[in-house]
Amino acid sequence: MTGAARPHIRPATPDDVPQIHAFILELAEYERARERVTATPAMLAAGLFGQHPSAEVLIAELDGAPAGFALFHGTFSTWEGRPGIWLEDLYVPERHRRAGVGGALLAGLAAITLERGCARLEWHALDWNEPALRFYERLGATRLSPWELHRLDGESLHRVAAGAG
Repeated sequence: MTGAARPHIRPATPDDVPQIHAFILELAEYERARERVTATPAMLAAGLFGQHPSAEVLIAELDGAPAGFALFHGTFSTWEGRPGIWLEDLYVPERHRRAGVGGALLAGLAAITLERGCARLEWHALDWNEPALRFYERLGATRLSPWELHRLDGESLHRVAAGAG
């Protein structure tokens, strides 16, 4: 556990890509799905800092060292007619948990959400990740249990794109 240092939150830069990739691998390991990560640092650099960035990242630091990250991108609410933000990943390594890093990352992202005039900040959490679920509950986040995540990828994505849905 880290001492009394307060987390510093900042936007990621291209120099952070190797650390972001390392955090993604650690998160995938924690989520028991390391073998499913196909992203490379080059892919992340293009997606985050290329000609048409698809997402953004906040980096948390403790005493100047990386202590976690939040990767997010925009959404749009048709019902509210306003943009929103989707938190794709939030990760704080075990050694930095309980030092306020996760809360600082979410506070920074909530501030961005409001600054941009967004209606909401949303994310998914694995149903077995009790520490995360309790953390989000303490923040006042609402679980949208009647909503189910759906995904098209791989062969099914290609089949639907070809009109053979």
